[in-house]
Amino acid sequence: MMLLLVVVSVASLVCGGAGMPSANYLESRFEPREVRSEALKRLLEVFGMDEPPHALGHRRQHHQQAPQYMLDLYNTVADVDGVTKDPDLLEGNTVRSFFDKLRSEQVEYRFNLFNVARTEKVLTAELHLFKLRPQPSVTFNRHHFCQVSVYQVLDGTRRNSTQDRKLLSSRLIPVHSSGWEVFTITQAVRSWMADEGSNLGLQVTVKTLGGSEMDMKLVRFASGRNHHLSKQPMLVVFTDDGRRSALLEGKDPNDTPLLPQVPMAGPPPSRSARSLDYGEEDPGAAMACQRLPLYVDFEEIGWSGWIVSPRGYNAYHCKGSCPFPLGQNMRPSNHATVQSIINALKLTRGIETPCCVPDKLFSINLLYFDDEENVVLKQYDDMVAGSCGCH
Repeated sequence: MMLLLVVVSVASLVCGGAGMPSANYLESRFEPREVRSEALKRLLEVFGMDEPPHALGHRRQHHQQAPQYMLDLYNTVADVDGVTKDPDLLEGNTVRSFFDKLRSEQVEYRFNLFNVARTEKVLTAELHLFKLRPQPSVTFNRHHFCQVSVYQVLDGTRRNSTQDRKLLSSRLIPVHSSGWEVFTITQAVRSWMADEGSNLGLQVTVKTLGGSEMDMKLVRFASGRNHHLSKQPMLVVFTDDGRRSALLEGKDPNDTPLLPQVPMAGPPPSRSARSLDYGEEDPGAAMACQRLPLYVDFEEIGWSGWIVSPRGYNAYHCKGSCPFPLGQNMRPSNHATVQSIINALKLTRGIETPCCVPDKLFSINLLYFDDEENVVLKQYDDMVAGSCGCH
């Protein structure tokens, strides 16, 4: 029943998981296999998916790896468990990488954006091209810089006509340099999202400072056909699906979250550690409200085939009593303090003691392959209990 407990514990913020079906309730309605299916369905909903990506066998067979840029971006915004280091580091809450579908010898590229929902707001889009060193056979020339321009193709029948393409980005690049070059093409991606049929691709030109065509043996970019996957042309799109904006509307802008100052890595604690945590050595002692481990293992769930990082994360959960009088160490709200007093004095029938629940939540980041083999970095809010209190 681990999967079911994950969903109930993470999503519920009230005593006993009110508003969510209990384990006994589900067991009474479903067979064990149905319980697992229902639990996985609920967990997918938490991650904003109807079903997990399917193309796992192909990826395992070819040992496909995530682009280094996406791995570096993930490590910049997330710690080893995927917990967000700083909510302001990432623009929006979703980053997708797309590989070129044309795989042409020419400097022309096309990217399929089918998996980007039209409801998502495109914040930034970048074309990443890997510039190769000039071929050794090329003799010395007087050009030290070249002008590289990226165009949006507006008419596929006349790609070389200046009237049928739109300039998106242009800058100077050293001729003898090597490495990644990044061009902002946000306008083109926004137009493609508004009209899917207008996506006729991109075209790149390389010219001398005088405006003449540059020898392509001198200035070359890696193509998808003849070069390693790690150097293939790539489109990176930063979007926001609106979930974060909706959550922030209900939060105090002056409440700046701090990362939990506790170890977040590793599998669930050992049996002896769990015994200490839950006070099993002294069953008569009431455990005060506190935060306890709740490790979510993606491999155990069956998601390790499409999730790149993390392997799992510690969601934590809150457990314990909130006895009268509530001390400040229990981080009570004013409402909880009043409720505790009313309960202690028995002034109103049916008033229970306050509940031990998360009072600070943190987001996690998931790096994964989607159905189209694109690598996605997505941030999910309110996934880790940062601290617990009586409310």
